[in-house]
Amino acid sequence: MQFKKNTRLMGNQFEFTLIDEDKNRAEANFEIAIQEIKRIEQLLTTFSETSITFKINENAGIAPVAVNDEVFDLIKRCQFISKITQGAFDISYGSLDKRFWNFDLNMTSLPDAETAKKAVALINYENIELDEVRKTVFLKNKGMRIGFGGIGKGYAAEMAKKKLMENGVSNGIVNASGDLTAWGFQENGEAWTIGVADPNQKKSIFSTFKITDKAVATSGNYEKFVLIDNKRYSHTIDPKTGYPISGIKSVTILAENAEIADALATPVTVMGIEVGMDFINQLKTIGCIIIDDNDKTYFSKNITIN
Repeated sequence: MQFKKNTRLMGNQFEFTLIDEDKNRAEANFEIAIQEIKRIEQLLTTFSETSITFKINENAGIAPVAVNDEVFDLIKRCQFISKITQGAFDISYGSLDKRFWNFDLNMTSLPDAETAKKAVALINYENIELDEVRKTVFLKNKGMRIGFGGIGKGYAAEMAKKKLMENGVSNGIVNASGDLTAWGFQENGEAWTIGVADPNQKKSIFSTFKITDKAVATSGNYEKFVLIDNKRYSHTIDPKTGYPISGIKSVTILAENAEIADALATPVTVMGIEVGMDFINQLKTIGCIIIDDNDKTYFSKNITIN
């Protein structure tokens, strides 16, 4: 039998889908997954003074902070993604000066280039120092802040899946507001059918494909954007220029795990269609679907759509 549970975690809607013959066992497994995500939220949140992320940010420009292996390794993987995306992915985006980008109805013009550049002055992954021996993290400049908004949901989904599999769950989906990981099969023995949201109508599906032991993440500007002079600007900021991205409505990434899928969706948006697709086509195990502002769809080489 298929069981589902929806709950709000990490400020997002999480949906768990499990195949099990026993309702009580399914409920117990849901609880295991939820507790694991709550544990990760406590580690990664920037809003709680007890979190290690908060401590790293508080000590920016002052002193290195000792962290556990899990956080150290996650930041190390983030740094690797920053390198291969040439900074289009950058966890130090937390230091973005948000006064310029409220993305509400009052926003009628873009800031000038110099102001925009100042807003992103502290964003630079190369100023995050990792000490392998001492297992410390140091943000070189005062005012720097890291945040895991670009990878945290995918990481949490993947860790919840790991806990469930360790507990004997052979078939399921963990969906963290569109960043999802699926393993095993549906009740009827077929692979899971995953829908890509239509960026013009969030509730409707643009296309579907079948996956097993794979992950999908979508980054879209259809929820938060502003129109200035009839041009759509997304809430995704290019860390190099300080300007919001335009030209792309949504990017969907298929990968072997949700952490990677989540982490690559935003940088492809930042890179733009041509550079982004070229980058993805160099990664053998990654697929990508881009929908541009004119609703034209682009597929990477290894994507098969139903």
